[in-house]
Amino acid sequence: MDLPELYLEPDEITLTAVRAQGAGGQNVNKVSSAIHLRYDVKASSLPDLVKARLLRLRDHRITKDGVIIIKAQLHRSQELNRADALARLHELVNSVARMPAPRIATKPTKGSKLRRLEGKRRHAERKALRRNVIQ
Repeated sequence: MDLPELYLEPDEITLTAVRAQGAGGQNVNKVSSAIHLRYDVKASSLPDLVKARLLRLRDHRITKDGVIIIKAQLHRSQELNRADALARLHELVNSVARMPAPRIATKPTKGSKLRRLEGKRRHAERKALRRNVIQ
């Protein structure tokens, strides 16, 4: 079951401008160009199925309390960092909206069986040659 592109309510997303880390000269100490995004999954208006799958993700951006935290500081402008943070949030949420394709079990081919057995035979032969010779 694939869900359509999910719409995230803007009032559920908290965006905060913070100072970026790293080198950058004089500008980095004066301008808050990085964006700190917080999105509470449990309190959101997302469908329950999507919430459950998001909270089950083993992602370092999701806290134990179910809050997604994304820090965007790639660009020098605050607007570009805001757009980057929102795009990353949408990408994360939409990644769990799509159900993974079910795996269809297949049988090994005749050639793959022969290659496996030939490899086993060569391995056993190599081991046999290492044994002590009885005189």
